Amino acid sequence: MKRIYAGHTFMILLLLLLTGCSFGNDPDRPQAKIAERTTAAPFEPAADGSNYREYVERNLSAEAMEEASAASPSPYNFWESLNVPTCIARINGTWFLADCYHNQILWNDAEDAPEQPLTSWRVLTTEVTQPHTIAGDGSVYLVDDTENHRVLVFERKGDAFLNTQTFWNIGVRPHYTAYDLRSDTWYVWSSMTGELYLFRRAGGTTDVYLTEIRQIEDLRGIYIRSFTIVDDRIYFVSGIPSPENPSYRSAVLCCDLETLDILASYPVPDAIAGMSQLFPSEGSFLISVSTDASGDQEAATLIQAERLSDLEKGEYEEVYTSCFAGGGTPYYMTKIDNNCYLTEHRLKDHALWRFRMGADGDIRDIKALY
Repeated sequence: MKRIYAGHTFMILLLLLLTGCSFGNDPDRPQAKIAERTTAAPFEPAADGSNYREYVERNLSAEAMEEASAASPSPYNFWESLNVPTCIARINGTWFLADCYHNQILWNDAEDAPEQPLTSWRVLTTEVTQPHTIAGDGSVYLVDDTENHRVLVFERKGDAFLNTQTFWNIGVRPHYTAYDLRSDTWYVWSSMTGELYLFRRAGGTTDVYLTEIRQIEDLRGIYIRSFTIVDDRIYFVSGIPSPENPSYRSAVLCCDLETLDILASYPVPDAIAGMSQLFPSEGSFLISVSTDASGDQEAATLIQAERLSDLEKGEYEEVYTSCFAGGGTPYYMTKIDNNCYLTEHRLKDHALWRFRMGADGDIRDIKALY
């Protein structure tokens, strides 16, 4: 496949809060007010390639896409249960599920899709190995193909999602992808190299470009499972030291989005060092934890804290057992409309939860969906 490489891109505009909360001027605690930000201008790739890093030519022409969608509509999923679900999302009215260890992404147009049997969902792709997330703008969808170190670009035609571009060598194990409406940018995290890959769609087209790669040297060699973007800051969950980076100290990092300079560091106890996701909601944080500092998954839990600085002092509440079943590994969380969703693995009967956050921070209306 032909590739075109070019120089460094221009800086992006400020980023929309993904979860519905804003930190205001205090990075330590979520606030109720959402900051005003300017919508990014459409991306126009320069003829000399000076404002992007890489363009990968399309796999399918418009004519070929019509033929492919007619010939191969999405098949229905035949698995009756999920195997390590990692992400649920709703984009432009369509639901998506990352069924990670079944090596597939599922989709469903039904309004009540999470209430329906898994066999009513359709398969977007199985040409992936342990995908973790999907993110899209309603026209283009990016999937992190984690174990193949690549990002796949999809477009929908009728009842088929077609792979239109493939970006290889996206760090090591790209693990978390988010699309931001205000900056019109996809952010893809290479979970082992401390690199953040930025993708944009050219205005008026569905062609995707890799526009920039940013890096946090302090996180090189550390397994970091996700990030949370809030206004012009980005928060990385804690990981655990590795032989490649033994001096790393487990902490949540608050960084400047454009430069990735570290603005604040919030150390965490060994018991919650191997975090999965930071989820600000209703004046508090929910944080899913996969392992402790030794890598023991038996330490997996879900905690709630008012401030990130409370974590080092152990001033947080364990809510995994009291609100959910406990005993598994809670993973990524998503807010869709008025509901929150939590994926979970290691427990067969509790793979996806739905719940709500009260104005007082209470977790309520909890239901296991799959």
